[in-house]
Amino acid sequence: MPSAEVLPLTAGNLKLSRPGAEPGLRAWDAADELLLAEAGNRLADSPRVLVVDDQFGALTLGLAQAHGPVTSVADSAVLPDALDYNARHNPGIARPALLHSWLNPPEGPFDLVVLRIPRHGAYLGWLLRWVNSVLADNGCLLAGGMIKHLPDRSVDVFAEAVVTETVLPARKKARVVVCRKGQAQLQGWAESWKGYPQEGLPAPVEALPAVFARDKLDIGTRELLPLVGPAVAGLKPGARVLDLACGNGVLGLTALACGSDITVDFSDVSSQAIASVQHNLGTCGYRAGQCQHSDGIREGAAQYDLILLNPPFHEGGVVGDHIALRLFRDAAKHLVPGGRMLMVGNRHLGYHKSLKRFFGKVEQRAASPRFVVFEAAP
Repeated sequence: MPSAEVLPLTAGNLKLSRPGAEPGLRAWDAADELLLAEAGNRLADSPRVLVVDDQFGALTLGLAQAHGPVTSVADSAVLPDALDYNARHNPGIARPALLHSWLNPPEGPFDLVVLRIPRHGAYLGWLLRWVNSVLADNGCLLAGGMIKHLPDRSVDVFAEAVVTETVLPARKKARVVVCRKGQAQLQGWAESWKGYPQEGLPAPVEALPAVFARDKLDIGTRELLPLVGPAVAGLKPGARVLDLACGNGVLGLTALACGSDITVDFSDVSSQAIASVQHNLGTCGYRAGQCQHSDGIREGAAQYDLILLNPPFHEGGVVGDHIALRLFRDAAKHLVPGGRMLMVGNRHLGYHKSLKRFFGKVEQRAASPRFVVFEAAP
């Protein structure tokens, strides 16, 4: 973990770090500061406080410091580890006993909801409709984000879902919107699920709004898919396969379609991705091994004969190979002797070099002008 930096707040300083981050990346931004300042003016009238999609614990710990225990729900599996680490460095602040995700969302009503605005408009629309189901009738929603990361049509997305009371003046390139409960609900909302038919699968592959490439097959995944069938055909009966950073699960679902005597596990940092995989397993009539909401591969997880990976290359606006490197490290530790990983990546990221840091054998299996598919083995 990097050394902690100090976030000064009215109730006292917070020491915060960002797990797995490159040097110089802070665990909070100006949107967190603006949200905490505005929420501080409303805590006295808000017995039940909910934080939605905190990133590394700044909102959850900052509000707990000023208010006492709060409830926190986040799509990302990064938050639990970051919150555990940062809570240890801020003794006396009550960490939530249970962190919620979209696999186990909290129940309302809440008097104050403090929400980080996501980068994608469909996920924002989903969040606002869900908030309507848990916000008290006289409750307040504070939604904030960095202006450069606000989704297109965000004004319309808010207007369609909630009642906007005021938009606070921008500060340090961040903005907060103050809202009241609206009438829009998730039930019957056409944007909740999007998907596409995929050759070889008995049902469309669908996903919730926070999931990458939910509307159409990702062009990188398209390069990797033709290699899945032959790889599965070469496995022994009872072999175990992992779809790592699985998204909607199209790679693992394809593996299940190709081999009836294998076990396929799925893992993703997004809880909406895992919920989408569970949905797709049901509509396809397949059974999976484990569906893991995890940042990488959990300690103590199974060993695998085959790992399939299309790693993300951005996290919260930060672009680079730091996520892929963590996933490469995890994959190398969880392959059986003779096991292998098939992965696809953007050509410009130079994964052929970084893979050799973790694997003894790296071979190019396919390529296009933008993407390269590698097979890696210990």
